This record gives sequence, structure tokens and C-alpha cells, in this order.
Amino acid sequence: MNLDARRVPGRFVFVAAPAERLATLPALATIREDEGWTAVLRAEDAEAAGLAYDFVAAWITLTVYSDLAAVGLTAAVSRALADAGVACNVLAGLHHDHLLVPEAHADDALAAIRALRG
Repeated sequence: MNLDARRVPGRFVFVAAPAERLATLPALATIREDEGWTAVLRAEDAEAAGLAYDFVAAWITLTVYSDLAAVGLTAAVSRALADAGVACNVLAGLHHDHLLVPEAHADDALAAIRALRG
């Protein structure tokens, strides 16, 4: 598998944000759920906006092009991270998959992903 990953500099958090606030936030990702909007922000941006969070993540981007119709990439990466004891939240972009893992386990996550290169 031609797979590598890179860590995006920074600390990232998930926050609940009212719809009317979304336009004012420098959100890197958003998702609408039944309970309301969730946004992913840099920790310092959440703090500046007065938004509470309880999970600080490292952002890891898989540098391999990930076809949205491809089968197995997310499963393989998720299995490797689970085997390494690393929690993972996946965001799929048009070109790449992005993983938000506990900040303290970023190096473990990168090692587990790189071990898949075989």
C-alpha cells in the first residue's frame, strides 16, 4: 500500500456551535447533526471565541489520494490504530482522508499508519 501520513501543525478541537455562529468561526470542518452543528477548530480559535471543548486532537492527513468510492482504506487504517490503542475520528475530503487522534497519541498513530506501507 502506497500510504504515508503527515501531522498538521496545531491542536484541534470539536465544539458545538449554533448555526448563526458558524459564519463567524474559522472552522476547518463542520457537520450538521440532529442535536445541532459540530465544528472542528484550532484550539486557540475555539478559546478566542469562548467555545468549550474537552478533546484535544492532533490532525493527521493521509497523503495517499483517497478515492471516495475506494473500499478498505478507512478499515485498514482504523484497524491499525485500534490495534495500537489509538482512538480516531475520520474526516473524508475529496482528495485525502484526515484523522483526528488524541494529541498525546499522535506519534503512535503515525507509526501505526506507516507500518501499513509494508
